[in-house]
Amino acid sequence: MFCPWGQNKHNLMQTAKKAALGFIFVTLLIDSMGWGLIIPVMADLIAKLKGMPVNQASRYGAYLLSAFAITQFAFAPLIGNLSDKYGRRPILLLSLLGFGMDYIILALAPAYGWLFIGRVIAGFTGASFTTASAYIADVSVDATTKAKNFGLIGAAFGMGFVLGPALGGFLATWGIRAPFYAASALCLLNCLFGYFLLPESLSKENRRSFEWKRANPLGSLKFLTRHPEIGGLAISFFLIYFAAQSIQGNWNFFTIYRFGWSDKMVGISLTVVGVLIAGVQAGLTRVVNPKIGNEKSIYLGLSLYTVALVLFAFATQGWMMFAFLIPYCLGGICGPSLQSVISGQVPPNQQGELQGALTSLMSATTIIGPLIMNSTFSYFTSAKAPFYFPGVHFLIGATCMLLSLIITNRVLSRRSSGPLLS
Repeated sequence: MFCPWGQNKHNLMQTAKKAALGFIFVTLLIDSMGWGLIIPVMADLIAKLKGMPVNQASRYGAYLLSAFAITQFAFAPLIGNLSDKYGRRPILLLSLLGFGMDYIILALAPAYGWLFIGRVIAGFTGASFTTASAYIADVSVDATTKAKNFGLIGAAFGMGFVLGPALGGFLATWGIRAPFYAASALCLLNCLFGYFLLPESLSKENRRSFEWKRANPLGSLKFLTRHPEIGGLAISFFLIYFAAQSIQGNWNFFTIYRFGWSDKMVGISLTVVGVLIAGVQAGLTRVVNPKIGNEKSIYLGLSLYTVALVLFAFATQGWMMFAFLIPYCLGGICGPSLQSVISGQVPPNQQGELQGALTSLMSATTIIGPLIMNSTFSYFTSAKAPFYFPGVHFLIGATCMLLSLIITNRVLSRRSSGPLLS
């Protein structure tokens, strides 16, 4: 017998789920946009607060990146476990509030030390990705729906990486602090919206008690020591993301110093990066990989990465950086293929642990990568250096990419007849 009340209740539940997923999408979008908003002006702000040229300020930018990465690496498992005990909603709102406070502190910072305080707060509360993923899993009724809903994560980060730098570069024309105020307003408004409208996704009967041993940030790395068959590929994975820090941690400092780019131009260049990466990940990878296979995709991608980083190192004109972004971003076809090969060595019931271990490796590169890359750039543009070479950090990155290519080739060649390439 048809029950209008029951149907209405079902419709209301579906509407609530859609609204919740919309909030999660906006949260992830803001998360990815936030740093993109402030990248174009961060180099000039640090240089201004430290009272030094932008090339020397580069190493202080690296300290901020590492402080955020260390804090997030240490506390992300803690925050994730707290969400299992107290629910997703309070953790998500705490994360947004923390990011909002971070950007306000950055906007008002009278000295460099205040930037540290803001980044540490953001690192502590920056569990929005993990908690949002858990929220999506909670509200997805089956595997098909879950896969569709998890697609929101990639879409949000892709849009954020494109929109953030573009908006940050535009806002920078209104003042060096304007992007920080904009990022803070986005976070706090979304927090307010979530406070009144976001329902809790984790029922009380599905919550578990908090255990410190499960909140250990180093625990996931132990997984790799139990699987020596993927050890070489894990080293290659680490080297790729370490090399990428020559771009991610120092692009704004290098281009402002070397070519006199404005904050707006830095934002435009990063928007181009976002568009190219989105095109490679969403389109080219799906076409190239099935045709040439995982192994050749890895070799081709790493070769393009290596060549592009060498070209960056010796670029003499600003337009060259835009041209060399094309082979660099095309190199992105190697990442999914390498992850596919690595995941093929682990049974289905350990895939979560594997991805956690790989994420920990990525976090480690964010901790140490900017310190090495930015400090090297700063040193070889100073009077102390034996010779002047602003692009030296790109050569370090190219060397790491080449080493990754050699290691991967040796591992795959040794086991070409086994399951490694399946």
